[in-house]
Amino acid sequence: MARPDKAAAVAELTEQFRSSNAAVLTEYRGLTVAQLKELRRSLGANAQYAVVKNTLTKIAANEAGINTLDDLFAGPTAVAFVTGDPVESAKGLRDFAKDNPNLVIKGGVLDGKALSADEFKKLADLESREVLLAKVAGGIKASMAKAAATFQAPLSEFVRTADALRAKREAEQGGAGTPAPAEADAE
Repeated sequence: MARPDKAAAVAELTEQFRSSNAAVLTEYRGLTVAQLKELRRSLGANAQYAVVKNTLTKIAANEAGINTLDDLFAGPTAVAFVTGDPVESAKGLRDFAKDNPNLVIKGGVLDGKALSADEFKKLADLESREVLLAKVAGGIKASMAKAAATFQAPLSEFVRTADALRAKREAEQGGAGTPAPAEADAE
């Protein structure tokens, strides 16, 4: 009687593994319902946090082609399925775990590659995609500004030299009988 329900649960979990950029397995033992609700909010809109049954989730992960998580399915397990920026969700998990030590990150998978708990912590230390893109854009802009200044420097120098020559010529023509102050110093 429970078999169709279990088959449907496995199919749903398999689809979540396939459609996610990352899946993070956690142990939630000791967390209250209110804390789990807060955790779901801290993960953001791009992640879904679900308490799962180990056996069904292990079968679903294997059906999705993820065989590296088998050792992590022990004890109470919940999975954060991340469909957006994995760094944002990893930061949310890390920050929540700092305040709630009962949440233990076991490990997971990112774009088909298995990651340990320590690797997820390193991922959380990365800056978000938007910040990294802004830094790249800033670097490109700085390089372009430097190149523009380099190309503009000879023109600016020419203009200053031409202006100095014009001023000297005007001084020579204005005081035809007396030498220019620079010429007087040279004699």
